Amino acid sequence: VRPARPGQAGALAALAEAAYAPWVPVVGQRPGPMDDDYAARIARGEAFVVAEASGALAGLVVLEEKDGAPWLDNVAVAPAYAGKGLGWRLIRFAEAEARRRGHALIRLYTHQRMERNVALYRDLGYVEAGRGVEQGFARVFMEKRLAG
Repeated sequence: VRPARPGQAGALAALAEAAYAPWVPVVGQRPGPMDDDYAARIARGEAFVVAEASGALAGLVVLEEKDGAPWLDNVAVAPAYAGKGLGWRLIRFAEAEARRRGHALIRLYTHQRMERNVALYRDLGYVEAGRGVEQGFARVFMEKRLAG
């Protein structure tokens, strides 16, 4: 996992488009990561990727600082790599990066209709901190205390 490089914004957007496309009918709208500004994410140092030696992107994670805490804003895995543990690896990277930055807590949100994701995050030790509508999305807010 490494920081995304300038010039990769289009590739990150394409990866997010492919990864989140199956969720559109589930949530009834385009998930936020499909329309994110990846050039800005890269410029702020918030976007990290896993790439093959060829340069093809296998996955991405966006970790942003908001309200004094790190937020796991987006985890996306290219469909060809789905089910191989890459999403788990990206989440663990974000947690380790949050600890490296001196945080004892990491937060995230997911859409309420993305029940599979809510269950995954629970399995990884995240607890529900609330629900609400934000920017037109019905969200589940979750957080996790980070060890050591």
